[in-house]
Amino acid sequence: MRHATSPTHSPASPRAGLVPAELASALRSGPFHVALRAAIAARRLPLQRVRHHLARHGVSVGVTSLSYWQQGARRPQRAESLRAVRALEEILDLPDESLIRLLAQDEERPGGDRPTARSYRSLVEAADILQGLLADLGSPLDGGLHTVGHHERVRIGADRELLGRDSEHIVRAHRDGIDRYVAIHHGDPGCVPERTRVLALENCRTGRVRWHHDTGVLVAELLFDTRLRTGDTHMFRYGFEDGTAGVSTEYVRGFSFAGGQYALQVSFAADALPVRCHRFTQQSAAAPRAGRDELTLSGSHRSVHLVEPQVRAGIVGIEWDWD
Repeated sequence: MRHATSPTHSPASPRAGLVPAELASALRSGPFHVALRAAIAARRLPLQRVRHHLARHGVSVGVTSLSYWQQGARRPQRAESLRAVRALEEILDLPDESLIRLLAQDEERPGGDRPTARSYRSLVEAADILQGLLADLGSPLDGGLHTVGHHERVRIGADRELLGRDSEHIVRAHRDGIDRYVAIHHGDPGCVPERTRVLALENCRTGRVRWHHDTGVLVAELLFDTRLRTGDTHMFRYGFEDGTAGVSTEYVRGFSFAGGQYALQVSFAADALPVRCHRFTQQSAAAPRAGRDELTLSGSHRSVHLVEPQVRAGIVGIEWDWD
């Protein structure tokens, strides 16, 4: 979940024909946000550096906006935003009009420069923010724990919003003295993380909570009543009550490390059911979605689920269409 640092040598330029396969595919077929994300990853530029380069081109775009553009939560549409896209083609060594063309292809999609969907993937794009929040809690990325099993239930409300999610989590300590787990929540664009409630449901209690308003990222300590020794396991339950953003269209879970079983269930309100649902995987945030399989609503036609017996580093999720 870390940003790659800028290389000490000049990266291969896509204009020179040495285009990574993922980027070449994204530039051909889009959509815009996938191509932009792949181009930034290929250049190994943190978003702060992209913003700096844009400023040198006389265009002012915030890191949050860039993050939303490359996760598909917003689409550049205003005149200033389109100037930024043309500058990005030069900064990222892309063919002229390549990103603009993809924007035109996406034109029929709703959105413009406003949040439209939640995406857990933006934890990757907002890695600097997440790392800062974790550092404030004095927590390394893995926290000294490996996941043995994680069963997650996501609830979508009658207004199609992310109401909240609950987790049953089993972890194993890989060093002595571990007495907490840091949970990460990311609301839909436009959410209000300071209004999100952290629930310590079983075998844990809530510790410190930190959030970043613009990105909607929240991290929370869940404190155990015992210190684990190496090899010890611990089972606990926790959750987040959200409901502060608009329409939700997907739930995405990123894994920085391989682990045990992961199961995800998404439940919908009886009077607000999607027309179709798919599961998917991604090798990284810059990679196209793969392994797409349609899921059938079950349980009185109100929920879908996926199970990963042995998770690998990468991304899994469920997406759904309302119309």
